[in-house]
Amino acid sequence: MSAPHTMTLDQVIDTARYPLSAPESPEALAVLERAHRDLAELGCTVLPDFIRPEYREVLERECSAIAPRAHFDVETVNVYNIAIDPALPDDHPGRTTFRRGNAFVARDRIPPGALISRLYSHREFQRFIARCFGLGRLHELADPLSGLVLNVVEPGMEHPWHFDTNEFTVSMLTRGADSGGDFEYCPNIRTPQDERFDDVRDVINGGGRQLILSLPLQPGDLQLFKGRYSLHRVSPVRGEHARHSAIFAYSERPGVIGSVARTRQLFGRVLPEHLAASEGRAVRGDRLLD
Repeated sequence: MSAPHTMTLDQVIDTARYPLSAPESPEALAVLERAHRDLAELGCTVLPDFIRPEYREVLERECSAIAPRAHFDVETVNVYNIAIDPALPDDHPGRTTFRRGNAFVARDRIPPGALISRLYSHREFQRFIARCFGLGRLHELADPLSGLVLNVVEPGMEHPWHFDTNEFTVSMLTRGADSGGDFEYCPNIRTPQDERFDDVRDVINGGGRQLILSLPLQPGDLQLFKGRYSLHRVSPVRGEHARHSAIFAYSERPGVIGSVARTRQLFGRVLPEHLAASEGRAVRGDRLLD
């Protein structure tokens, strides 16, 4: 089976369970109520089996075909994905570094006809996601590289502890690891007003286990996550196969673009839009480190 050229949600999504086109139905309201509760309490919610079984093979095949387009590099990073400032105190969490060996396929290298591309830009899908987050509207990122990406974590690699640039992240596992590759996170460990450096330091130094949740995910599950405020990671992948996940990044405000430094880290390049944002024209909703 291949993805239809004119995609309808009924074909791809289990709309009996997740009736996106009937937002006031009892089934839809029950989904929204659970999403609101999970996001408020845990900063994350999972909609299992969001994609119909017959299209999970399409997801895996398409994403496996574009995975070789990922920019791969092994780097030393901190949780904020910023340069280590010598002025930081010795015990500041920004001084703790990790080896990051994951890779990203940028949006401009994902075919517009791919299933994940059409989902990301589908207005009804966007409205549903916005309602799950309790928002009137969500915007696609203005960033031409990081709005939609495929994350590739090869065996022996991991995506270490970090925060997201955007407030609202929607992801979908398209191929799981043979073993490992677990999604772990610390719900709402920081706020727009408080970095909570002590808690962040405890977790990244191997403590704070009471703050960490592990989330089992299966291909075709849809995950909604407040990644700007919840420290998270993908644990080391083991076995023969890479872990693939599509990341749909949205913002409550239009015009959000990633920083030059972080964009270069993730994709090995920047575009004029990132350079313009670095000159003070970027849209940001807080003053967190990143």
